[in-house]
Amino acid sequence: MDLYLPIAELSVNVFVFLAMGAAVGFLSGMFGVGGGFLITPLLIFSGIPSAVAVGTGAAQTVASSVSGAIAQYRRNNVDVKMGFLLLMGGIVGAVIGVQVVKLLRQIGQFDLFISLAYVFFLGSIGTLMMIESLNAVRRSFSANQATTAIRRSHHNWIHGLPLKMRFHRSRLYISAIPPVMIGAFVGLLGAIMGVGGGFIMVPAMIYLLRMRTGLVIGTSLFQILFVTAATTVLQTTQNYNVDIVLALILMVGGVIGAQFGAVAGEKLKGEQLRFLLAGLVILVCLRMGWDLVVMPTELFSISGITGGSH
Repeated sequence: MDLYLPIAELSVNVFVFLAMGAAVGFLSGMFGVGGGFLITPLLIFSGIPSAVAVGTGAAQTVASSVSGAIAQYRRNNVDVKMGFLLLMGGIVGAVIGVQVVKLLRQIGQFDLFISLAYVFFLGSIGTLMMIESLNAVRRSFSANQATTAIRRSHHNWIHGLPLKMRFHRSRLYISAIPPVMIGAFVGLLGAIMGVGGGFIMVPAMIYLLRMRTGLVIGTSLFQILFVTAATTVLQTTQNYNVDIVLALILMVGGVIGAQFGAVAGEKLKGEQLRFLLAGLVILVCLRMGWDLVVMPTELFSISGITGGSH
């Protein structure tokens, strides 16, 4: 069944995009990511204009995050205090990011920038996560848990920062600065790339803040939910690049998929979850990179010309 998308200005098969939303929602519930890092490239690959894919991807991330966050909260996997600090930074980053999107569209460099950003960030984060998760799996097989626990408990540079707060749910006593800065950076990327930012926030919370994986997933979704909601509103009112019809199709699939993903995530160990997430991130990176280097089927296009100049 085909449906016309008013903002994207093309017709799409409803069932294809329902399945796409369900798949991304499943990943959201399993890994604690909003799924934007996957839905935005998938939309672009499907022929949706990059700017519309970014804005609509953020809207879909809201729905999948709602469902996933509720499921994780019921399992007591959310540090609300940590989540609010991440949220404070995220809102500031999102406001700045929306303005960056407007500027890039005005100078006509948004498509190139979004592709380069995906390749760089996904490639870097995915590779680092893959290496760490493989090392963690290897350590678990060697039954060296005691050594691992000692290593993870060592203090790093974050513990020397001021404005320390106690996070009872996470059993941490650290500065409030790193969570706010992580949230701001994720909010900035979320607005520019149409992602929830979980692919950066999850490893940052695990390796910098030293939170355990299960709690990171729920807290990440908590922050992603509110930041992507704010981003969606800003993208709609300032850049007019959110296709509500497409977003609703993706949301329906996302809400359903997230519930199944949360259940599946409970059956896997932390290092296994990180390994699978790293693999997905790298695959998306490779696909985006291929589009940058492969020769297009049409070397010239006049689709972007709006007339009035020569």
